[in-house]
Amino acid sequence: MTTRQALSPSLERLHLVWDLLIMVLVVANLSLLLVDALFLLDPLNAGFERLAPGLHQAYDQHIHANFVAIDLLFVAVFVADVLLGWAVAIIERRYHRWFFYPFVHWYDVLGCIPVGGFRLLRVLRVISLVQRLHRLGLIDVRQWWLYAFVAKYYDILLEELSDRIALRLLGNIQQQVQASDSLSGRVIEEVVMPRKQALVHEITRRLEDMAGSAYQRNRGDLMRYVSALVGRTLENSPEIQRLRRLPMGRQLSAALDDTLSDIACRLVEEAANGLRSPEFEQLLERVADSGLDAWLKVDSHSDAVTEQVLVDMLEVLKEQVRRQRWKDRYD
Repeated sequence: MTTRQALSPSLERLHLVWDLLIMVLVVANLSLLLVDALFLLDPLNAGFERLAPGLHQAYDQHIHANFVAIDLLFVAVFVADVLLGWAVAIIERRYHRWFFYPFVHWYDVLGCIPVGGFRLLRVLRVISLVQRLHRLGLIDVRQWWLYAFVAKYYDILLEELSDRIALRLLGNIQQQVQASDSLSGRVIEEVVMPRKQALVHEITRRLEDMAGSAYQRNRGDLMRYVSALVGRTLENSPEIQRLRRLPMGRQLSAALDDTLSDIACRLVEEAANGLRSPEFEQLLERVADSGLDAWLKVDSHSDAVTEQVLVDMLEVLKEQVRRQRWKDRYD
């Protein structure tokens, strides 16, 4: 794990001053490379000589003639910067291993090579230094017009590329689904059946939890409903009506109502407590097992339906991906 030591404000300012110095030198070096490259073009060279012969002669004798030596001076500073940065990275423990620095800052290392194309890599150093200034809060590149322009079209390009890749992948999946002889059969045989017992156990457990929690939440309402049901049944019974006409009949019917209601509520309570019994669990497992077998039964009709559902779902996803959402953001 990378552990970087916190820098004191003075060291942070020293880092910043050094980075700004390197940025100035990189800009100066790149400007020199550009000017000398233009100086080598005959039409521009001739025009420069006509417009400013003295300046042309001074540049030709003192700069162009010693271009390699001047560039090597810049390279010496850049090499010192790489070595110094490497040493500081080791002291600050920026990376997991001490030798990671030249690989992370590969553009700085290759930019030190004083050969044509490698010199152009020095412009990447400017970009990295600008990022550092932005991270320190000294500049805000998000407010730059160039950053907004690049960020906009980079976002559009990235979204279009990812959408095209997603469409290709979804189209390939559709072709695989349609080319499969029996997709449902393969899913059942290779995915579901090896886990059938675990699925049956999970279904049984969920049914038990659902029944138990439902009973606990609605126990009071259920008991009142059972008592009311017993009362209505006795109220409509001809035998109870005849019993009430006898002496002490109403008291007997009321006692009978209370007794039967209590018995019914006890039965419901016992049945609810029996939901956790091993016998009830075995019953649920048998029901879940037979139900799962019936649900997994595959024929040509069910396989075709499953295939068409998958194809249609993938088509909906493709339609969603085709929508160019960047137009909504940038309109």
